[in-house]
Amino acid sequence: MGATARGDLAGGPANLGDVEVRRSARRRRTVTAYREKGRTVVLIPAAFSPAEERRWVAQMVAKLQTREERRRRSLGGDDELMDRARALSVAHLDGLALPLSVRWVDNQNRRWGSCTPADGSIRLSSRLRSMPEYVVDYVLVHELVHLLEPGHDENFWALVARYPRAERARGFLEGVELAATSGTEADGESADLVD
Repeated sequence: MGATARGDLAGGPANLGDVEVRRSARRRRTVTAYREKGRTVVLIPAAFSPAEERRWVAQMVAKLQTREERRRRSLGGDDELMDRARALSVAHLDGLALPLSVRWVDNQNRRWGSCTPADGSIRLSSRLRSMPEYVVDYVLVHELVHLLEPGHDENFWALVARYPRAERARGFLEGVELAATSGTEADGESADLVD
């Protein structure tokens, strides 16, 4: 597979950012795009002309941007996050976890979320905005349980397990962490595939 590193594409849509085009002789018709290490990677057939490359890169970057924007909108701001936390508490914790504040933060680069039981506050890393909603819900449930059980003992994990997708979400986050530490992805960003 050949790789062509590119910056902003001249003549293409604005705000493409750093784009890397990788050509593959084995790829015949399919085009795939994803985010990796803060850039967009587009996989195309080696036989594409430069014009086809420009057209497909612009189209795939636009698809990624649309998907990311839709995900950001669906997760909403702090008020929506608080509503989501309350609904999760009712659904999985019998409404016992009552946060006083739930908000997105940009300064958590090593943790997905944090909780201060003393003041009832929960903070979620804004890195989660690019992840599936069930993963965000898992992190919220995890932090909500800290309002009831401060440590990570058996009781804590039994309460977290009430969220039906807890194990799947933990596996997703472990995969993101592994990829980040092995150098295949930076800053814990997930590889968001679009075909």
